[in-house]
Amino acid sequence: MTLTGPRNAPDGVDVVALGESMVTFLPSRPGRLADVPSFERGIGGAESNVACGLAAAGHSVRWVSRVGADGFGDHLVEAIGGYGVDVSAVGRDPSRPTGVYFRTAGDRATDAHEVAYYRAGSAASAMSVENVDLRAARSGRVLHLSGITAALSEDCLGLMRELTAPRSGRPLVSFDVNHRSGLWRDADGPRVLLELARGADVVFVGEDEAEEAWGIAGGPDAVRDALPEPQVLVVKQGGVGATAFVSSAGGGGLVAQFPAPLGSAANRAATFEPALAVDVVASTGAGDAFAAGFLSATLRGLPPRERLRHGHLWAAATLTAPGDLATPPVRDTADRLAALDDAGWEKLRLGPGWTQAIERADEEVRTP
Repeated sequence: MTLTGPRNAPDGVDVVALGESMVTFLPSRPGRLADVPSFERGIGGAESNVACGLAAAGHSVRWVSRVGADGFGDHLVEAIGGYGVDVSAVGRDPSRPTGVYFRTAGDRATDAHEVAYYRAGSAASAMSVENVDLRAARSGRVLHLSGITAALSEDCLGLMRELTAPRSGRPLVSFDVNHRSGLWRDADGPRVLLELARGADVVFVGEDEAEEAWGIAGGPDAVRDALPEPQVLVVKQGGVGATAFVSSAGGGGLVAQFPAPLGSAANRAATFEPALAVDVVASTGAGDAFAAGFLSATLRGLPPRERLRHGHLWAAATLTAPGDLATPPVRDTADRLAALDDAGWEKLRLGPGWTQAIERADEEVRTP
């Protein structure tokens, strides 16, 4: 796949992320939603989380979406733009609101939490081929999508099918399955997600969600058997780690920078990297951070092990923060940690504030 067109376009960027973002309200203290007295406003959305993380790391990123012509829409556009994301292709809908949601603080032992979504009939749920700037959506070297968008409405599903359809000059399509059974209006959700994943170039899917959505048991190899089409398939295995399968056949541009190990059969070139030991504060947004870290390393042409490790490091930054978004570790720090030998990687244990602590230590070493 050739990616030179979007890169050379006047408005071309590294990554375009398309999808709904919502205003999220985080609790002032632990407890049931019924008992929490106040909330702090933030932002949340799978695709915009990826966009903000990549922009914070210095990549050029565009977010494509729709929000209401209301104060919450203003907040989303300003907050996401504040990360350095280009928000010029975000449309305003005068008749539909911006989505919001509330959640409780995750329990560290059980990860028990409540989430209350108010997104039905939102501006983003009305995205379609007709009202989204398709040129802007295709202006990146990478187009990042997720299965959440497909579940919002028939119009959103039509948009997703348009963007994942084979066509000359299509950007590299990154697709995070993000199976959310509660969002689907019928039983077709798993089938649709499998269809969209098969049309993408890079796919992220959790081992657990592959079993829930598609009934696939047997680990990463079984997921690859069901999804042989993507040139890169990343199977996330929770606290165990993640496995990347890489096709050794065809593919130019970014995918060609991800070489298969010598002697591996097509579609079976696999790299596994264990997850880090992390003192978890909240798990929301960690999968988005992993995808952003992996894509950042992909854009930089790093080898498979480092791509997975950057995904783990970025996820660790979010896991140790209370909100959906956390600033990723600076590039030099992430590169140094990703280059550790296996023993050094296994010894790492990261807790709240680890990115700032490591960066301060690095600065002290650099400063005489």
